[in-house]
Parts: sequence; C-alpha cells; structure tokens
Amino acid sequence: MGYSRAAVDNNYVFTSGCTGSDYQVMSISNDILEQAESCFQNIELALEQAGKGTDQVLRVCYIFPNRADFKPCWPILEKYFGNVRPAEIIIVAGFLDQQMKLEIEVTERVK
Repeated sequence: MGYSRAAVDNNYVFTSGCTGSDYQVMSISNDILEQAESCFQNIELALEQAGKGTDQVLRVCYIFPNRADFKPCWPILEKYFGNVRPAEIIIVAGFLDQQMKLEIEVTERVK
C-alpha cells in the first residue's frame, strides 16, 4: 500500500495518518494527552519537510475512537491552533490499531 504522511500539490499540503506514535522509537503512549502532543509533533515535522509550519493550516480533522477523549485534549488543540483558527471537524470512529487514541489530518495552503 502506498502512503505518505504529507502530499504537496501546487497550492496545498495535505497531511494524513498523523497519530500519537513516536516514530523515533516506534512506540505509542497509552495517555491521550501524550498522544495528542505526539500527533502535533508529527504534523509539524511533515509540514516542515514540505517547507511549511502550522501557522497557515486552513482545515483540520480530528478523529477519536472515544468521544470522551476529545474534551481533555482541548488545551493541546488550542495550544497549536487557538490563534490559527482553522475550519475543523471532529469525527468519532474506530481505528485498526486499538492503541491509537487520536488521528489528525490538516490541509495547509502552500502559497
């Protein structure tokens, strides 16, 4: 299966599959807040590699398997996007890997 954490076209950077996994040590915390921080670190790295940062994100999609995990994450979500204020959607859906508590996708304008 082909997969990229980020794809760039002429006008946008699309990220997907940004979970709370720590890819440096190939592990994932059981704590939702630690996973949320790791999600954003993975997003920042993907956007950096595309020559961008999180300050121009236009759209964000949060996916939680457990709706109760959303509210505790608010301070972390606000830390990264409180000033950016992208259009957002929150989805509750199951994941193939039950260790994952959150996945975030973002869309950012290149130009």
